Amino acid sequence: MEGLMRGSSKLLGLAGAVLALSLVAGCSSSPDPAQRAQNAAQQADAAATRAETAATNSQQAAASAQASAAKVEQSAADAKAAADRAEAIAAKTEGGSGGHHHAWHHRRHHKSMSSDSSGGGSAAPESPAPAASPM
Repeated sequence: MEGLMRGSSKLLGLAGAVLALSLVAGCSSSPDPAQRAQNAAQQADAAATRAETAATNSQQAAASAQASAAKVEQSAADAKAAADRAEAIAAKTEGGSGGHHHAWHHRRHHKSMSSDSSGGGSAAPESPAPAASPM
């Protein structure tokens, strides 16, 4: 950030100096050297004001960039935490659900077999349902 401000300040200072010199050289036909000096001083003051404004804008831009970088870092940390949670849930689901689901299915299978065998071989559950009357 400091290097950016230093570079932009030097650039603006050089531009202001070149502008002041060119205006002083262009105004050499004016008869009053005091007036030329006063004009050059005003132009230098204006250039300094522009340089100060540019430096302030650079500082604000740098602060905004730092805030954005902090937000990006926080978002990356949040995304990593969410990915870790999802991975942990997936690991639990793969490891525990398969056996649990199978056990539930297995118990249900035995339950239905035991209800078939407890019927004593009666044909009532296996017989087709009576035909419904047409409406």
